[in-house]
Amino acid sequence: MPDRTDPEGAITEAAAAYSNWGRWGEDDVIAMPLQWSTQWDGLGHIFDHAKAWNGRPAEKVVTSEGDLVTGIEHLAPHVAGRGVLLDVGRVIGDGGELPDGFAITEEHLQAAIDAHGVAVGRGDIVCVRTGQFSRARRDGWGDYAGGPAPGLSFTTAGWLHRTEIAAIATDTWGFEVRPNEFDAAFQPLHQVVIPHLGLLVGEMWDLDVLAGDCAGDGVHEFWLTAAPLPVTGAVGSPVNPIAVK
Repeated sequence: MPDRTDPEGAITEAAAAYSNWGRWGEDDVIAMPLQWSTQWDGLGHIFDHAKAWNGRPAEKVVTSEGDLVTGIEHLAPHVAGRGVLLDVGRVIGDGGELPDGFAITEEHLQAAIDAHGVAVGRGDIVCVRTGQFSRARRDGWGDYAGGPAPGLSFTTAGWLHRTEIAAIATDTWGFEVRPNEFDAAFQPLHQVVIPHLGLLVGEMWDLDVLAGDCAGDGVHEFWLTAAPLPVTGAVGSPVNPIAVK
C-alpha cells in the first residue's frame, strides 16, 4: 500500500502501478441516420399538403429544433402489444417470396389472415413479410434501398383505417409497393397513413426467423415489443423488435 504519510511518494507509487495496468478500457462512437436500419417512421416523418398528423401545420410541428410535437421520444417505451404476422410471401408468393413491384391488396392480406387462422383488429401491430429481405440477403442488396419492391398497394388505405391497427411493419425499404402506383408520386400511401391515420410504420424488419417459427407451430400471433430509441425531436428511430410466443 502507498505510504499515506508521504503524499508525494504515494502519488509516485500509484502512478507507477497505474502505468503497469496496460489497456484498461474502451469507448465507442456511433453516427448514423436514424432511419437507415430496422426502424419506425414517426408521426412527423411525412406530411400531406403541408399538414402533419392531426391537421397541424407542418412548420409548427417540425422545425430546425426537431419534431416539437410528435417526436419519437413520446413513443418510448410504449410500443408493445399483440403482434400478428401476415406472411404474404409464403401464402401468395413463389417459393415464399413476392416479386419486386408486386402490389399487395386487401384481398392478399385477407388470404394470409385466412391461411394463418388469425384475426387482425384494433391496436394490433401487424408485420407483413414479402420475402424481399430474404432475397436481398441471399442474392445481394443491390437497389433494396429505394428500388423496385413488393409492398402494400395504395388501395389498402381503407383496410388500414377500418381495422384500426396501431402499427404495420414490413421487410422492405419503403413499406409500400415500388415503383409507386401513380405517376410523379413518391410514397403516396405514406402521405395517407402517417398524417391522416396516425399509423406507425415500420420498415426493413427482418421477419424470417419469426416467419419460420410461425410456420412451424402454426401460431401467427405473439406479444411484440418494439420501443424506439428515445431521441428527442426525432421523426424516426432504429428499433430492435422482440416477439415473444
